[in-house]
Amino acid sequence: MDNTTPPVRLEPWSEEDAGLLRALNAPELTAHLGGPETEEQLVRRHRRYVDMSAADPGAGRMYRIVLLPEETPVGSIGFWAQTWDGEPVYETGWAVLPGFQGRGVATAATRAVIAEARAAGRRRHLHAFPSSDNTASNAVCRKAGFEPRGERDFEYPPGRPMRCNDWRLDLGPSAQEA
Repeated sequence: MDNTTPPVRLEPWSEEDAGLLRALNAPELTAHLGGPETEEQLVRRHRRYVDMSAADPGAGRMYRIVLLPEETPVGSIGFWAQTWDGEPVYETGWAVLPGFQGRGVATAATRAVIAEARAAGRRRHLHAFPSSDNTASNAVCRKAGFEPRGERDFEYPPGRPMRCNDWRLDLGPSAQEA
């Protein structure tokens, strides 16, 4: 971590994080993802996040991002099992509250989640799929060490086509390959 990157801690998503998820559902934070979700969708997403964090960490995990030393929850990040181009991979995604953007929080959290995905040891690659026009998230991928693999058509949320960049990071040999 360089001197300009703030220290963060990742904590497994819990029941108490529903308010954080609602705060992250703001229009300015979901513009590249099809817009804010309904309350019903948020309740389902929160349940999935809590369940992921209580299950086998090798399958993936969602976290709240805590900024240190303030101990302030400032966003979410996670990794989950996915199949991409026929390969079992992990995918990652993040969101940081507006008041904490532009300070390196997302990059620090992404580096931390890379370590978590690497420790899980079940997938060789970690992918991120930010919208092609999401300059900030594409910069996070670059700063965190992902390699660009080109633009791709993606559907997120289901039924909404988008153009995204496919970024990939090599986690090293997975336990399944060793």
